[in-house]
Amino acid sequence: MRAPGQIIGRMVRNTEHAYGPPTVTVKGRNVRLRTIGFLLLAGLAVWFIAANTESVSIRLWVSTVTLPLWCVLTVTLLVGMLLGRLVARRRNRR
Repeated sequence: MRAPGQIIGRMVRNTEHAYGPPTVTVKGRNVRLRTIGFLLLAGLAVWFIAANTESVSIRLWVSTVTLPLWCVLTVTLLVGMLLGRLVARRRNRR
């Protein structure tokens, strides 16, 4: 039998396991808090990129390039995600 959890609005904090990642139950599904945080940050990033549509000049070492700011922000976000993934993978191997 399942122990009752702490009710938080429509979500229930699971208290079944003393170990493992923290989760909440949303509409009958267990969702990790990490996943909820990631989705919130991803939504904010998409909103921020969509709100910045004007063109900007970027000075590289040799030349200057004019691009829409949303392109620059998207590339920066993707490079940051890739570098974060590489660092996390390297830490897990140790």
